[in-house]
Amino acid sequence: MYDYDLLVVGSANADLVIGVERRPGAGETVLGSDLAVHPGGKGANQAVAAARLGARTALLARVGDDGHGRLLLDSQQAAGVDTVGVLVGGAPTGVALITVDPSGDNSIVVSPGANGRLAPGDIRAAASLFHASRVVSTQLEIPLETVVEVVRSLAPDSRFVLNPSPPRPLPPEVLAACDPLIVNEHEAKVVLGDARVGERPEDWARVLLAKGPRSVVVTLGAEGALVASAAGGVARVPSVKVDAVDTTGAGDAFTAALAWRLGTGESLTEAAAYAARVGAASVTRAGAQASYPTAAEAGALAEAGALAEAGALEGEGR
Repeated sequence: MYDYDLLVVGSANADLVIGVERRPGAGETVLGSDLAVHPGGKGANQAVAAARLGARTALLARVGDDGHGRLLLDSQQAAGVDTVGVLVGGAPTGVALITVDPSGDNSIVVSPGANGRLAPGDIRAAASLFHASRVVSTQLEIPLETVVEVVRSLAPDSRFVLNPSPPRPLPPEVLAACDPLIVNEHEAKVVLGDARVGERPEDWARVLLAKGPRSVVVTLGAEGALVASAAGGVARVPSVKVDAVDTTGAGDAFTAALAWRLGTGESLTEAAAYAARVGAASVTRAGAQASYPTAAEAGALAEAGALAEAGALEGEGR
């Protein structure tokens, strides 16, 4: 019996967000909106997203002993995340500088701060958390050697989910543990490197599988996602059409939902379909953690999407 459905090991940042009419080019200055400060970081985002959906969730991360760190801890606890694994001190809390344009697209620069001090020794010291968790999810806003230690600390029957963001080449030991490896188009190209073949996501997924992961998910934004495994082949998963307000943190919501549903026994395709609905719901509101839906809200979006699809099909049949 596991105490946690999901253990998230990763970053916790304060998101400093400015709205802009357009993102500046090199050497250019543009005026933006008032500064807004939100709790963020890919690890903290995933933990909140999973907890809001109803998953028993724990976070293993490091924050500074400062106002931003307290903001992040408060947000985790308000969502129902167990913060027993959150370490405090060693450096200022990480910060993400985010610009969001009118279409909802964003650009992000991250200053790692305390995230860069989450060390392999911290992972070894948290062995009890790993043995209590059904699924473990992480990203690359923490040191790569720490991610390697996460893989080495997994309980025998737990499942490992990795979103390699920001992307970099991955050691074979990490790739072999991924079930799945979750990438967007940019991340897929970096992980593939010289091995990238063709321009179709299906091609990327097959080559990624050949590099060692047990399964692969390629997220495609408004077009949904693509899932691939040696046993199940390659399949497309549609998204739900919504009016995007802010895409910040949508990939984290997708990853958290997917990781949790895999732990409940759903197939990769089923879990990805659910995750696509959660990701779509998250872009309809501003911010990252503040935008994440509850299970009821994700279900309502799925029902609305199904009704819209049925109506379109009925219209085509007239």
